[in-house]
Amino acid sequence: MRRALPKEIVLATGPTQSKAQNIAKEVRRRIVEGEWRQGVRIPDEADLAVEFDAARSTVNKALQLLADDGLLDRRRRAGTRVAVDPVRKATFTISIVREQVEHAGLAYSHRVVAQRESPVPDDIATRIGLAKGEVMVHMRAVHYADGRPFQLEDRWINPRAAPGLAGVDFRQLNANEWLVRNAPYLHAELAFSAENADSRDARLLETRPGQALLILYRTTWNDLGPITTVRVAFQPGHIVGTEGNFWPGQYTGG
Repeated sequence: MRRALPKEIVLATGPTQSKAQNIAKEVRRRIVEGEWRQGVRIPDEADLAVEFDAARSTVNKALQLLADDGLLDRRRRAGTRVAVDPVRKATFTISIVREQVEHAGLAYSHRVVAQRESPVPDDIATRIGLAKGEVMVHMRAVHYADGRPFQLEDRWINPRAAPGLAGVDFRQLNANEWLVRNAPYLHAELAFSAENADSRDARLLETRPGQALLILYRTTWNDLGPITTVRVAFQPGHIVGTEGNFWPGQYTGG
């Protein structure tokens, strides 16, 4: 006889959501909130079928949904593990800047220019679906390639959607890499624009005010809400690679 689920993880079913989808949602929550860490083998399908009071085929379908999203790594005879770098296997790739720079044969470094907890501006709160005045971590950082500015990011991070954030020293590990490895997302929005460098952009990217810059705006969400929203300004002369990645080109600015 199957044992009853603990009350806190009873899965609701209804006409718009199958039991497999509900199981997938609960497994995703455990991954997002860090209960199941990257590389860790999760319980076998038979054990999960008992836990969720479901047929094994239903559990299999739920896990496959998450494997298709890149959150799980399933291998015959090796079981199912939480994927390493799960975000990077989703619909589009969020690159680790350090890897981009090192792949180009250049030395990587970064500098946190500013970091503090602050109420998110009203326009950003409205755009990402938070209440006005919600407090987030606001930071600016510059990534360098061979000591020259590679890109500048102005980032807001939601601590409620990124468990473990409080213990991270972003002077040692940049926010881009920590988020890719520790905060898997469910969906994202991505937009590009061309903007003229203001005085801050020019100073931090070591170019001239008014220089045309390629700008990337990206926001990611998980079940807990928006994870991060970031404005990335690229050093003039970078080129677009595959999957929207950016690679060092000729440094033409400043």
